[in-house]
Amino acid sequence: MGQAAQLDSARSELRQRLKAERQAVFQAFDEDGKPEKLLRNLRQCVDGVLADAWRAAGLPASTSLVGVGGYGRGELFPYSDVDLLILLGAPPDAITQARLESLVQLLWDLGLEIGHSIRTVDECLVESGADITVQTSLLEARLVCGDASLFDELQRRYREAMDPQAFFQAKTAEMRLRHAKYEYTAFALEPNVKESPGALRDLQVILWVAKAAGLAESWGQLATRGLITRMEARQLMEKERAFKDIRIRLHLHTRRREDRLVFDVQTAIAKTFGLNSSGDGPNARRASEYLMQRYYWAAKTVTQLNTILLQDIEAQLFPHPVHAVPINGRFNEVGGLIDIAADDTFERTPSSVLEIFVAMTERPDIKGMTARTTRALWHARTRIDSAFRADPANRALFLRILQAPVGLVHALRRMNEFGILGRYLPAFRKIVGQMQHDLFHVYTVDQHIMMVVRNLRRFTMPEHAHEYPFCSQLSADFRDRWLLYVAALFHDIAKGRGGDHSKLGMDDARQFCRAHGLSDEDTELVVFLVEQHLTMSQVAQKQDLSDPDVIAAFAAQVRDERHLTALYLLTVADIRGTSPKVWNAWKGKLLEDLYKVTLRVLGGEPHSADRELRTRQKEALATLRLFGLAADAHEPLWQQLDVAYFLRHDASDIAWQTRALHDKVDSAKPVVRARLAPIGEGLQVAVYLKDQPDLFARICSYFDRKNFSILDAKIHTTRHGYALDSFLVTAEGFEGSYRDIISLIEHELCALLLSQEALPPLARGRLSRMSRSFPITPTVDVRPDERGQFHVLSIAANDRVGLLYAIASVLQRYRINLHTAKIMTLGERVEDVFLIDGAALNNPRIQVQLETDLLDALKI
Repeated sequence: MGQAAQLDSARSELRQRLKAERQAVFQAFDEDGKPEKLLRNLRQCVDGVLADAWRAAGLPASTSLVGVGGYGRGELFPYSDVDLLILLGAPPDAITQARLESLVQLLWDLGLEIGHSIRTVDECLVESGADITVQTSLLEARLVCGDASLFDELQRRYREAMDPQAFFQAKTAEMRLRHAKYEYTAFALEPNVKESPGALRDLQVILWVAKAAGLAESWGQLATRGLITRMEARQLMEKERAFKDIRIRLHLHTRRREDRLVFDVQTAIAKTFGLNSSGDGPNARRASEYLMQRYYWAAKTVTQLNTILLQDIEAQLFPHPVHAVPINGRFNEVGGLIDIAADDTFERTPSSVLEIFVAMTERPDIKGMTARTTRALWHARTRIDSAFRADPANRALFLRILQAPVGLVHALRRMNEFGILGRYLPAFRKIVGQMQHDLFHVYTVDQHIMMVVRNLRRFTMPEHAHEYPFCSQLSADFRDRWLLYVAALFHDIAKGRGGDHSKLGMDDARQFCRAHGLSDEDTELVVFLVEQHLTMSQVAQKQDLSDPDVIAAFAAQVRDERHLTALYLLTVADIRGTSPKVWNAWKGKLLEDLYKVTLRVLGGEPHSADRELRTRQKEALATLRLFGLAADAHEPLWQQLDVAYFLRHDASDIAWQTRALHDKVDSAKPVVRARLAPIGEGLQVAVYLKDQPDLFARICSYFDRKNFSILDAKIHTTRHGYALDSFLVTAEGFEGSYRDIISLIEHELCALLLSQEALPPLARGRLSRMSRSFPITPTVDVRPDERGQFHVLSIAANDRVGLLYAIASVLQRYRINLHTAKIMTLGERVEDVFLIDGAALNNPRIQVQLETDLLDALKI
């Protein structure tokens, strides 16, 4: 039989065989759930097919087929690439080259996702020396079939060329870059089970550098060499097995090479482990939450052991004289690291488990811990029990950590990584690795708390003053800033228990403060902050800050400047610690405005409408004079504006709109003006024309078509029947300068308003992937305001393109007048508040139908 016929015959037979054997392996896994067995059997089945394909290709005797990378390691995940090296004894002649091409084509035809290279031994060594990825893949090379002596030559020369020190430095640098890509956290809500910190790759790095150094090739060998304990070896094997199990199930569920535990698949993967949702209402927990909490605990263990082992291996590869400088009777400084004075330091003096973190905050020159100390501390965490927590000396040490002038965030993060923080604060331990399905937190609860503490600390640091100028100013004058850190630790500590987490956390905070000897005054402040930590953002983003009654009620809640300042600082730190997407300059301005106006009220300055009116008009006129307008130029426009207009706009906005409209008060054509928003983010757009019933819906339709996000809207009707509406919008992803955007909006929106064309049909915008995975039930609430003058419409729903236009269209259909709109986007969730009136709201039956139609508009 000719070569071509032989390959054709092998192609059909091997394809069917491979398919059948793979299915048998998958079926066996469904029945027994043993990940190591699947990885081994899948590799063996591919080994057999490759060997037969190799023989059918008729390659010279002096060639080898070598598995490299994961396949070379002896394991194969269901949809992973089969990484191959075709090793040649000499550069190929024309016949060999043709057969190599036929072999590669055959392997692809069989349905194998192969990654291959064709090299001689010399070429392998050259490539290995130039590329750490090639060097790593060859480290796990395994002969599949072919010339064994040629493979042995490669192994021998590779080992001779290996520089363990250079390899260690390259792999650890590569690991740091990978960790940076994943923001240095194992606690992302959608981790990569292969690449994220604390996942499979971190385990592989340990074995790679250990093997390159000739220290060990398995966890058992590492234990035999004394680099880890038997218990640690068991833990590493367990975590590795767990991660491999998850990765296998990911591949099988998605039917592709997928290593990300994204929201879409978490519930399905959890159910393959037999995990189910539990509870009802506020106590309910999703199956995915159980899965992910297990994942995070495993990743936390791997992160800690990865640190310990790499330090140990580094000490073996880079030995240097140990010069210990005593810190006290329990700790020494060794080469910039803190080291325990004796192996049993934590056993003899349990309080040193906390004292070591005090020492590190008081010695900023110390950059970390020795491997011996890290391991001893990790094992000593179990010594923290109720007696330890009740010891006054330990309570004093914990307060010293919170009061440390530097290093607090690093100390708390290390304590959390070691499990010490959760042991000392049992309530905190319950939220370690706990997911938050509110569509705007992107961190687990414990990591969010760490971010909030970090933000509060940054307010105190000069190098971050440019990021948080107002917060930095307030923080500099705040007495006992450490009380804010206590409040941050407890503000979300009761998440997931059911009920109001602010109230439950308040009780935990009070108990902590009393146990740790805080004064009644300090205890009251911390408890207040935990209980009210959501209040300021809700008032700023959902209520009318131009209403004196709103400000008076908020001022009564905070009572004095100290409480107001503390709540403001915690609120900003909290919002900025949820997600990079949630904070924006508009929210910052709302909070700062609320702070400043409340501070004036607390200082005895009455917040009256008349006073605010005069102040803003005076400031606006001063600005107008700078532009050379006549002293009375503003009067034609201002005579048509009521008090509500002046109270809802800043002096700069009043001046800008007056300058644009003072000579167009009775304009027959629409006037559209846009500018960069003074807050430093987004655009302000002012629209002025004869009022019309569908105006708000028409403007929203334009912004939706252009993919502009509306952050705020102020709707006003003048005394002579003109609409003066202003919008704050952002234009993410727009190609071009802001000058181009401004010109485009002014031209196109004006043309649209002139055309009076029919409103475009509603488009059901697509939900984001995250919103599809965690949909929220839309809510609509219409109720009279406290004065009975207007109605307040509150809406909560998943965010999507076209949502505001859908709402506006319903309001237009019912002839509802819109006075203000507060658009609050929290990640993937929107919580909008509208001040409305209209005859339909006076009829209970029609009001019910309005709410029904709004709910329908919110659905996808």
